[in-house]
Amino acid sequence: MIEVAIMIEGQDGIDWPRWKKIVRTVEDSGYAALHRSDHFTNPSGPVKDALELWTSLTWLAENTERIEFGPLVTPVSFRHPVITAWQAAAVDNLAGGRLRLGLGAGWQEREHEAFGFDLLDTERRFARFEEGLEVVTRLLRGTEPASFEGKFYRLREALLLPRPARPGGPPIVIGGNGVRRTLPLAARYADEWNGLFLDAKGFAGLSARLDGMLEEAGRRPEEVRRSLMVRAVFGRTERRVREKLGGVSREDLEAQGAVVGTAGEFVERLGELQEAGAQRVMLQWLETEDLEGMEELASEVLPQL
Repeated sequence: MIEVAIMIEGQDGIDWPRWKKIVRTVEDSGYAALHRSDHFTNPSGPVKDALELWTSLTWLAENTERIEFGPLVTPVSFRHPVITAWQAAAVDNLAGGRLRLGLGAGWQEREHEAFGFDLLDTERRFARFEEGLEVVTRLLRGTEPASFEGKFYRLREALLLPRPARPGGPPIVIGGNGVRRTLPLAARYADEWNGLFLDAKGFAGLSARLDGMLEEAGRRPEEVRRSLMVRAVFGRTERRVREKLGGVSREDLEAQGAVVGTAGEFVERLGELQEAGAQRVMLQWLETEDLEGMEELASEVLPQL
């Protein structure tokens, strides 16, 4: 059965009261997981409340018992991979092994310029990301002190203690659709690949490309879990769906992979994604004040999957 999770944009007006309500709703409604972005701001528009990632996940780890959780994704461009590995191991241990560690290269120009971080051009950005993945995996997966000499990062007999409670530490999630850079990195480092804003056909195609890269890397395709993040616009009635669309074209959103509609339409689309190989779908829920809708989706859709 396909798993359904919620994905929140943590920079889009999320403060402590709202975050706590979202966490409780996801935990109590039966969703598999809660994932969130790691940004200072949105790419454009007014600056809103943005709850810091690891602080928020630490609270979640201590105040939930069931759901998995993690960043989609935390970038190496403004978070040093050594610190990220240290924090991830600690939070995963606190949660009893429920963190899934999403890592990325960074992409948003606005936040990097505002806070003084170097985004770099695409080639160097992904070179830095690959080194960051090497650092994180050596620190979390190895049992002996790690050394590494790169252009951006280095380790000298480095060992994080206490060790992750799970052998190998929290699973590494790499998200993105790029066949030249992202998928090869997923084939080498990831425990889970997360596609972005794809329909069933597009997801199946990229997943098949990943299978080939995994085999070339000497790994079995089943070693890497497959998940997908898509925009979700749900309403109990068609009228409610139209209200939430607010004049935005439903067809345009669906062309971008969004799942739009009432319970029956969600069940059908999620079924298509499951047939395409998706094991988990993260529903990007932008209407964070609409917790009633989140509960309605869980009660009407999840039992039918």
